[in-house]
Amino acid sequence: MPRYYFHLINDMDVADFQGVELSNLEDARSEAVHQARGMIGEMTKTEGRIVLSHRIDIEDGEGRVLDSVVFRDILRVED
Repeated sequence: MPRYYFHLINDMDVADFQGVELSNLEDARSEAVHQARGMIGEMTKTEGRIVLSHRIDIEDGEGRVLDSVVFRDILRVED
């Protein structure tokens, strides 16, 4: 099973050195969306703000970025 790494790219980049074994890139993207939404919730709760340009890059074991989950793309704000 391939290992995927989820690197947070924001005001202070945070590299994932451990990674997670998942079946495929689709599952990895779902995991990144889950992580990003959790971070958005925490940011909103603690800071009262969200930076929409923050993202999580999904890398494979070779260090290639396979996909990116940008916060603005997974959040819907309604009035």
